[in-house]
Amino acid sequence: MPLDLAHVRSCFPALADGFAYFDNAGGSLVLRGVAERVADYLLTTSVQTGANYAHSQRASARLAEARARVATWIGARRPEEVVFGPSTTVLAQFLAKAMASRLQPGDEVVVTDFDHESNIGPWRALEKAGVVVREWRINPETMRPDLADLDALLGPRTRLVAVTHASNILGTIMPVAEIARRVHAAGAELVVDAVAYAPHRALDVAGWDVDYYIFSFYKTYGPHFAVMYGKHDKLLELDGLYHWFYGREKVPAKLEPGNPSYEGAWGAAGIVDYLESLGGGTGRAALERGFGDIAVHEAALAERLLGFLRSRNDIRVIGERTSDAAVRVPTIAFKVAGRDSAAIVAAVDQDPIGIRFGDFHSRRLVEQLGLLEGNGVVRASMVHYNTLEEVDRLVESLQRALA
Repeated sequence: MPLDLAHVRSCFPALADGFAYFDNAGGSLVLRGVAERVADYLLTTSVQTGANYAHSQRASARLAEARARVATWIGARRPEEVVFGPSTTVLAQFLAKAMASRLQPGDEVVVTDFDHESNIGPWRALEKAGVVVREWRINPETMRPDLADLDALLGPRTRLVAVTHASNILGTIMPVAEIARRVHAAGAELVVDAVAYAPHRALDVAGWDVDYYIFSFYKTYGPHFAVMYGKHDKLLELDGLYHWFYGREKVPAKLEPGNPSYEGAWGAAGIVDYLESLGGGTGRAALERGFGDIAVHEAALAERLLGFLRSRNDIRVIGERTSDAAVRVPTIAFKVAGRDSAAIVAAVDQDPIGIRFGDFHSRRLVEQLGLLEGNGVVRASMVHYNTLEEVDRLVESLQRALA
């Protein structure tokens, strides 16, 4: 069924000001229900968990419920596979630290040149301990990575492959299930940065057979907070990051030093409620229905903008030129010949519409494609609460800016 956009937009109070938000890949708007849950937790349940008194028991129950709700969202088999943390960047650093003692000099880690730096830097830092870092590079002609190139990098000393699920520049969706199959056949593990994918499609971490999967709730309509999925047996093998008396068996607590944000977790559970409501029910089936409708709507948004960009000889779309929802998410970057990206964004700012310029912390990709000069690329990133009318406003604004 088509999305009920009137209902959708009513769930995001910030949309009432008439501003067109197209910087969603940098941070989405927050659901009213999420903000209300955070406030309710802080005002009624802001005590430490684990004690016997009633308020503490309620706090413990809410944290457990939030973990279970997020497990349903991502398709985990058990709530203990859900690790909360401050951000994707921090959780990736936590994972690298917790894994470091298992890696010996000469062991190999594969990273890409098309990821956000959050899923590159922590693994490259292991070079100091003698870990060999190998790089899966994008083809600069097709602007796509080749799975055959990944196969060539995998060997008997490969221990981990780090890859994005969708590029925050290219919008390209990676076949993570197939990548997981190849990585596991080589005896290695797979960690996926899902920040640019999670707002747009249903998640199925168990079905894809990924080992670790990380994304931030503030990119998925919630608070500045994040989640890392890990297969339970893999989490048990990791070193703990908490106090020395937290044994290896204390999953996920040993990987949440200082305790997670309880109010952030409780608020994030409200995202799941909302996503299920879009599918008209509860559980996995409702989530999948809701995201199916989201994908159809977002493809229409992407096509409206891409149609304009493709019509101009002076604009280069960076990444997939198609709006096919199976191929890309509606995060669209482009470069205008002879024009400074910052100047274009400044002109659009006046209308008022929010887009952005730069490298978006995918510096290696932007450098590899030779796009850093002139303040990088322009990016318009859409989500399901955007409308075709807003895209038309953006197109009209760009036409004026480029006239």
